[in-house]
Amino acid sequence: MASDTHSKTVGYLLWIFGFTGAHRFYYGRPITGTIWFLTLGLLGVGWLIDLFLIPSMDRAADRRFASGHLDYSVTWVLLTFLGMFGLHRFYMGKIFTGLLYLVTGGLFLVGYLYDYWTLNDQISDVNQRG
Repeated sequence: MASDTHSKTVGYLLWIFGFTGAHRFYYGRPITGTIWFLTLGLLGVGWLIDLFLIPSMDRAADRRFASGHLDYSVTWVLLTFLGMFGLHRFYMGKIFTGLLYLVTGGLFLVGYLYDYWTLNDQISDVNQRG
């Protein structure tokens, strides 16, 4: 049985900025998230279609990622809006890299992009370890 790891509400809030691919990264789709980022949501067409695809992306993410003490939505909001300060890393208990992000602006934004690609898996790993 799938747990509710991701929130449709957060998905739709990130969809508002969907031309950047934020909602696709949130639901664990980094390749299409990057394509949306580079093409402004497939020139707005893909962004509009995603309005109707978010419920299925949410269900797929709920089946794919492990639930636990770390909340995906909180972590993603921290990354999206405060990632360059490393707050999402502090929240996950990664103090050293959190401090590193804080003093380097998210490792000069490269680490910030890395986390967009891998954050769901990082959270899932921490949740599985307990």
